[in-house]
Amino acid sequence: MKESSRQRLEALREAAIKEEMEYVELLAAEKHQVEALKNMQHQNKSLSMLDEILEDVRKAADRLEEEIEEHAFDDNKSVRGVNFEAVLRVEEDEANSKRNASKREVEDDLGLSMLIDSQNNQYILTKPRDSTIPRADHHFIKDIVTIGMLSLPCGWLCTMIGLPTMFGYIICGVLLGPSGLNSIKSIVQVETLGEFGVFFTLFLVGLEFSPERLRKVWKISLQGPCYMTVLMIAFGLLWGHLLQIRPTQSVFISTCLSLSSTPLVSRFLAGTVRGDKEGDIDYSSVLLGMLVMQDVQLGLFIAVMPTLIQAGVSTHSSIFKEILRILILIGQILFSLAAVFLICLVIKTYLIGPYYRKLHAESKGNKEILILGISAFIFLMLTITELLDVSMELGCFLAGALISSQGHMVTEEIMACIEPIRDFLAIIFFASIGLHVFPTFVIYELTVLLFLTLSVVIMKFVLAVLVLSLILPKTSQYIKWIVSAGLAQVSEFSFVLGSRARRAGIISREVYLLILSVTTLSLLLAPALWRAAIMKCVPRPERRSST
Repeated sequence: MKESSRQRLEALREAAIKEEMEYVELLAAEKHQVEALKNMQHQNKSLSMLDEILEDVRKAADRLEEEIEEHAFDDNKSVRGVNFEAVLRVEEDEANSKRNASKREVEDDLGLSMLIDSQNNQYILTKPRDSTIPRADHHFIKDIVTIGMLSLPCGWLCTMIGLPTMFGYIICGVLLGPSGLNSIKSIVQVETLGEFGVFFTLFLVGLEFSPERLRKVWKISLQGPCYMTVLMIAFGLLWGHLLQIRPTQSVFISTCLSLSSTPLVSRFLAGTVRGDKEGDIDYSSVLLGMLVMQDVQLGLFIAVMPTLIQAGVSTHSSIFKEILRILILIGQILFSLAAVFLICLVIKTYLIGPYYRKLHAESKGNKEILILGISAFIFLMLTITELLDVSMELGCFLAGALISSQGHMVTEEIMACIEPIRDFLAIIFFASIGLHVFPTFVIYELTVLLFLTLSVVIMKFVLAVLVLSLILPKTSQYIKWIVSAGLAQVSEFSFVLGSRARRAGIISREVYLLILSVTTLSLLLAPALWRAAIMKCVPRPERRSST
């Protein structure tokens, strides 16, 4: 009996101990659960703060996209004259699809594919919908890199055989252009960058062309190109009448052929020794002055071209109105020229001196300030002349002439900084000319093209000699041969005028190709004619290779 009671008590004690242990474990589990709940609440609080921050960022990003997004398609699809047109979207070459898949996907996301319309014009993205993502035109980068690499051996080869290096750059453009490997995709962008080569070339020309020299030859520079253009148009109308060519087409072709290449002649004259004898006129001053005046005529002709297009389809009853409109345009151009030279006088008198001294003081030990300041001044003058409907090239030339008025030391310092930039951009410019050279067409029509080119070169040379014989002083008659040789080629701007005239229907496709080929061949003949004139007319101590 006692034994059974003892066992019962022992069992109760063990049960009590077990219950106490379970209770302690339960309390520990509850405490742990409370702590876990507190930690979870703290974490949820942190997450909610992060979500609030991200939500604010999302709203700000939405506002930014709404501010910078331009609904160009929606805004312009209802504009008068806008037509819907189907285009093709061209991706990267499928030959290496697996290897380049990731690259293509990235480019697709960036919108860098090429579009082709029904007129076979090719387009590359210029402004993306989402401006927050940086983009680069890889086609344009490859084009510039390719031109830079191929220009070296081409220019080197021309130097070895005694030709100017610029022909190597033109050959580079021919090899890479549509008539060669056809590897240049961004032709318009390359040509646009090449235009800066013209701007800086004319600036350096103006830098060597002081206002004193400009005043000395301004009458010759004004009269010479005007007389030559009038004579060229008269001969063009005569031949057009004999060959039954429309007067509008004859006037356009004659005007194109009357222009001469300012960048080419500037390269001829770069670094030449110009000995100005007492009472004589420097041939480089006359030549550059006449070329700048031709650039002004180019701007005038571009302004008159819409009227010339309308004149081609006008009736005889409206000819008087068209002539009156042309006279009004000429008056506007003359007014703009007067305004440009008045602005130049103000800048030379009050602004250019303090501006350069400030640049010089800030650029000590840091040439990039000087380069940026001079470039900004070039672009300012370029913009002024453009706003006044005068050629941008004239603004670049006047920028150099204004800075040259500060003295020889200033000229030397600026030339040392700008020349490397000019040289690189000039390579792009001459390569862009080669993009429009078609050797197969020249070979097929070589006999006709040689005859036309020689006729144009000889005619321009003879007309220049006749005009200069009338307007040059007797003491400076000997320079007429050199100046005439510099004016005997056709300007590369005939490419621009020809393309506009072809689009407008003034000239046919065949005439356009003839103008391109004659222009190219005349530029190729120019160095030989220039060298012959220099060898014959310039004294030996003053000779110096300018190409």
